[in-house]
Amino acid sequence: MSGPSPGLAGQSTGQGSAPPAGWYPDPDGASGLVRWWNGLTWSDVTTPAGPGVTVGRPFEAPPAQDPPSSWDSWASPEPARPRRNPLLLGLGGFLLVLVLVLAGLLIGSSGTDPEPDDEAPVAAAAPAPGQEFPPGTVRIIDEAAGISYPFLGAGWFEWDRGVQLEMAAVAGQYFVTQDDLPGASGVFIAQCTSGPLAPFYGWAGPGTLQSTATAVADSVRSRYYPEPNEREVRRDEAVTVDGAAAWVVEFDLTWDAEGYDASGERAALLLVDVGRPAPALLYLSVPNTHAELYGAIDRVLADVDVL
Repeated sequence: MSGPSPGLAGQSTGQGSAPPAGWYPDPDGASGLVRWWNGLTWSDVTTPAGPGVTVGRPFEAPPAQDPPSSWDSWASPEPARPRRNPLLLGLGGFLLVLVLVLAGLLIGSSGTDPEPDDEAPVAAAAPAPGQEFPPGTVRIIDEAAGISYPFLGAGWFEWDRGVQLEMAAVAGQYFVTQDDLPGASGVFIAQCTSGPLAPFYGWAGPGTLQSTATAVADSVRSRYYPEPNEREVRRDEAVTVDGAAAWVVEFDLTWDAEGYDASGERAALLLVDVGRPAPALLYLSVPNTHAELYGAIDRVLADVDVL
């Protein structure tokens, strides 16, 4: 996710109830786009209006509420305290003191502190599944990066895994291919993510597309894959994306690392000069445990639009 949802919680239609979840005209005013409303707030997910996408009537948000004025205001309001009978309060205090005295006498007479019961083992919480895309999604529109590309369908989840150091913000899709990597390595995933390029890869305009793409490719190789590994470059060339200058690097990595289901992966990086201070970076990777999905890389690279 590139950031907080743009909508307001509790939005209503003016008839006292929020509209049902569904696609509605984009409240940001983007022409030809509809945005997913989950019944409470606006999602970050948009898609072009067209066949197969049922669009509801537009509705207006109520005036935004003032933000909390202090940290204390984040807490729930304190409920009104009922008035109590002074006599009952006195009796209650006396009984409480009596109970504490008796408990102290019992513990002292035992000679030892009571041993606590054995604690029940706490099961480790399983990682929550990723967020599914709204029904009817056909493209992922990354407004921060300035590009859009195909949604790859059922089984791919909306990116919710936090930052990716090569990008200033991250959008896209992924699924977990192995969740029991050795050590503290986390999980292994297939992914198709995008975002504005982070500012430390040497970008200085269209003339540096190749050198910048090479620097990013070296970065992901050393950061996300077991070492040592070998790389076979499949593509390293200038391309045009929707009329914009771009550079693509596609390669196969192989390794022999104990504890990994995959022994290799196909990856591709597409860097697009979208006319902004930072170019758009698209990063795709599929481990060889799912080699039947290698075609998805070609499908996405062939269908990228500049916003």
